[in-house]
Amino acid sequence: MIRAILLLAVVLLGGCRTAPPAEVRPVVARFWLEDASGGAVAMQLPVSESVIRVAARPVISEFDIVNVELAEVELGRCLMFQLTPGAARDLFRLSASNQGRRLVLMLNDRPAGARLIEQPIEGGVLYTFVERPDEALTEIVRGLKQTAATVRREAGR
Repeated sequence: MIRAILLLAVVLLGGCRTAPPAEVRPVVARFWLEDASGGAVAMQLPVSESVIRVAARPVISEFDIVNVELAEVELGRCLMFQLTPGAARDLFRLSASNQGRRLVLMLNDRPAGARLIEQPIEGGVLYTFVERPDEALTEIVRGLKQTAATVRREAGR
């Protein structure tokens, strides 16, 4: 009888334990500018399978990103990137002189989405859709936030 009571207590109390918090995996974001020249590199988006040729170097890197949030706009859910003041100025100049081209977002070195430059992008805020399921966006944002915090912390040293 005592064994049964102890076994029951262990089973019931064992169920009260909370699960450890899920580990956040860092996500590195970089943006590449569309480039039709001979030195461009071809990237293929995962869902639309669009092939976009981009310049050899990113124009925005993880060092330029201050924060990332999930945003809801007319066309659905997207990522909102907030840039450093210097990167914001660079993006304005780049977008003013490259209208009609696209910025390709790479997440952990894999193409994830593209944004058409229709006008100069002001204020250091860049919205972009990603070709990932909506359920995955929250985890992506958590990883991007962790990367941005790590970069800021390391830069402060």
